Amino acid sequence: MIPMRDGARLYTAIYEPVSKSEKHPILFTRTPYRVGSYGNEMSSDLWNIWRNYSKEGYIFVIQDVRGRWMSEGKFVNIRPFNPNKKTAKDIDEASDSYDTVEWLLKNTDNNGRVGVTGSSYLGFYSVMAALSNHPAICAICAQAPAIDWFMGDDIHHNGAFMLEDSFGFLSSVDRPRLALTTTQSQAKPYYLNDDYSFFLKSGSLKQITSLLGDSIKFWNDVMAHPNYDSWWKERDCRRYCYNLKPAVFVVGGLFDAEDCYGTWGLYKAIKKQSPQTNLSIIMGPWSHGQWKSKEANSVGNIVFGKGLAEFYQNEAEFPFFNYYLKEKGNVDTQNRVLVFFSGENQWRKFTEWPCKQVVETPVYLREKGTLKFALPTEKRSYTEYISDPWHPVPYSEKASRSRSSDYMTADQRFASRRPDVISFETGPLTADLTLGGEITVDLKVSISTTDADFVVKLIDVFPDDFSSDPKNAGEKQSSLMDGYQMLVRGDVMRGKFRDSFERPKAFTPNTPATVSFKLADIAHTFKKGHRMMVQVQSSWFPLVDRNPQKFVDIYHCKESDFVKSTIKVFHQNNLASRLILPVLK
Repeated sequence: MIPMRDGARLYTAIYEPVSKSEKHPILFTRTPYRVGSYGNEMSSDLWNIWRNYSKEGYIFVIQDVRGRWMSEGKFVNIRPFNPNKKTAKDIDEASDSYDTVEWLLKNTDNNGRVGVTGSSYLGFYSVMAALSNHPAICAICAQAPAIDWFMGDDIHHNGAFMLEDSFGFLSSVDRPRLALTTTQSQAKPYYLNDDYSFFLKSGSLKQITSLLGDSIKFWNDVMAHPNYDSWWKERDCRRYCYNLKPAVFVVGGLFDAEDCYGTWGLYKAIKKQSPQTNLSIIMGPWSHGQWKSKEANSVGNIVFGKGLAEFYQNEAEFPFFNYYLKEKGNVDTQNRVLVFFSGENQWRKFTEWPCKQVVETPVYLREKGTLKFALPTEKRSYTEYISDPWHPVPYSEKASRSRSSDYMTADQRFASRRPDVISFETGPLTADLTLGGEITVDLKVSISTTDADFVVKLIDVFPDDFSSDPKNAGEKQSSLMDGYQMLVRGDVMRGKFRDSFERPKAFTPNTPATVSFKLADIAHTFKKGHRMMVQVQSSWFPLVDRNPQKFVDIYHCKESDFVKSTIKVFHQNNLASRLILPVLK
């Protein structure tokens, strides 16, 4: 029970090597999910994801964060960083990291060097440790860090509420703890059928909130902050990434359904705000946390190759910590960016990201469902669909009770068949087309109501006579891949935030407007003979909550506020809808 500066004590499991032949580095992780080693229990991480470090004689430290499980104090979700701490009462996750490291230096047989690691929520705590500015913290490995729960990570994307993830996460993790405990009561079984049916029958967000009662504090906080106000902004840890002293290794997956945004966002923030920091990033073809598994060769139906997780664990993360904490081996100081390009299934090295070889290239939605690199010439041209919030477009063809991680590469043919999804497609490509970076969506639209969401998906359409990559011979293919429509990247924009996330604005019915937003960075090669497709729709359920399509407070509106909307997407000369692609030359 390590004491913090304000008197709260945090439960910490410490594993020290028996050997005293040398001083040992410390590998430290902080978690809200349970240390998992109370009393005589042993953490399986020691011989699972930390087996390399065990052989090297590291000291392992795992801590329940403040207010969780066996740690004292009050738990606060994504507790804001306080850059102006003046008294012992001014605490945050950075100060808790600092105080823990101070204690460890005095009470373990260490070499004075500390590395901090963690994935997802634990990645956020790793960033907080970097912000603590403790001189003994030499290296940070922030894996899929949650950095901004309004703009792009677990809770919202571009102001649209990520319903299924938020409900599942907060109804479980955010339940109040009445006393220090090593166990937690079983979460209430809300689902009586599949996720789509459950959330549709549950009604508006106001009705869904009533299911949770008044005990899930952060859910209620979210409902009270529908816009991008100061409450959200102070929880964006990117705002404080200046003058970071430790080496930082950012890790993530191209097909991470939870925190792909956070991975790219943290890297870019540090690169801009702390250029002197020893900064590197690896982005592999992984779902959330898949790089820590024994095998990470595919996501859903898409096979990427063998040994990808082992490569990360043995050739990337382990050498990073061993270099900075034990001065053993070396790290590549020139090529600091290592990115796996799906489609071609190859790693590429760069000195920075976005890379200088990218040429921003517009591709235009055109009439008759075509997609072309030439500006339209038509004076009047559009495609329209009717969006009905009582029959929303599902995000997945599967029926399940939890959000599937493999929707990030899933076949979109099921969506192509719906009348409320419009598709635009190139002809077969005559040469490989490689994209590396952020995609800008620039839609010209009109709607018959006062609000709507816009979901845009970039899709790789496989040839009808597709044959798999010979490098993947022997890998089981569980789906018909001929004509497969692989989702490469998709995201949602809540229309009322099109001009400002702080000050939402209603649409004027049947009047053209611009909806522009970013899709998180991709690294993908559309192979010769494949087609590129763009899909546009106005619901993605229950991944994203339903927009009533009225300009109202969505978190507190009634079911009677839900209305159909006729959506027009223009593709004419003076209203040319397009995507700006990062073409890698």
